[in-house]
Amino acid sequence: MSVLTRRMVSVAIAASAWSGTASAQDWPQRPVTIVVPFTAGGTTDMFGRIFAQAMQEKYGKPFLVENRAGAGGTVGAAAVSKALNDGHTLLVGTASTHAIAPCVYKRTGYDADADFQPISLFATLPNLLVVSPKLPIKTFAEFVEHVKANSGKLSYGSSGVGASNHLPGEMIQNLTGAKMTHVPYRSSNDIMNALAGGHIDLAFDNMTLAWPQAQGGTVRAIAVTSKERSPTAPDVPAIAETFPSFDVATWHGLFAPAGTPRPIVDQIAADVKRIYDTAEVKKKLYDVGAVPTPNTPDVFTAFAKTERTKYERIVKEAGLSPQ
Repeated sequence: MSVLTRRMVSVAIAASAWSGTASAQDWPQRPVTIVVPFTAGGTTDMFGRIFAQAMQEKYGKPFLVENRAGAGGTVGAAAVSKALNDGHTLLVGTASTHAIAPCVYKRTGYDADADFQPISLFATLPNLLVVSPKLPIKTFAEFVEHVKANSGKLSYGSSGVGASNHLPGEMIQNLTGAKMTHVPYRSSNDIMNALAGGHIDLAFDNMTLAWPQAQGGTVRAIAVTSKERSPTAPDVPAIAETFPSFDVATWHGLFAPAGTPRPIVDQIAADVKRIYDTAEVKKKLYDVGAVPTPNTPDVFTAFAKTERTKYERIVKEAGLSPQ
């Protein structure tokens, strides 16, 4: 049976089961798998586990986080795109999986628009440009000067081609005319370890992990990739203060396979809002540079489409060709 046939059958089953006066009162009927398309311990994993723990406490059923890393998050996303659409398999999707990867990969294994039902955003956050303390760089101006003077000699880490911490490096090369070596890793933890160990020179990693490292002196914070400065680190400038067109903020949100019954989708979206609006979760995220932004399925759907259009332009300007 082909993937398309399986999808048609699962949609028909779901539609039959939830026809008429459909409600989500019988969901979940069994353990719910939350696929995180990156390794454990990173930013995406953190968002998934916050959600899973709170949902398990409410429903009394297991909510299991499954880390399926690889290819900038597309391996895990592709797996969820083919899962049964009954609300028992969900994906923590990101700007990488649903906005950037479709622009930089010829084949992702899924259609970011047609194969998923967006449920709600979790949060948005900038990436943080961090460098090895061994480099003679303390300001963004010094960074630009050093990159130009050492074209081809510096390396930067990311979670893979198409990841949100990969694209800023390509943009910097395009804006400065200098070359850097891209070194892909499986997770943000691996990137930070490599940077601390002197295996790479810099990274544009998620603020949630990179900022605590910068505060601890393991790495040095130089700039944020968002259009504006981060309230968490107001003294750290935005790259856009030097290059006005620079605006790369990442985001994390919850997706279900396309065709998941709307009553279930709406119920889960309401749960996301409940969880991410709590004072405890808000403080935890603000402390690491993330801004909780739960929304509705329709608003999230429109947001994801706008983000894909934005990154299509950025990828083209960066001179990246689909791989």
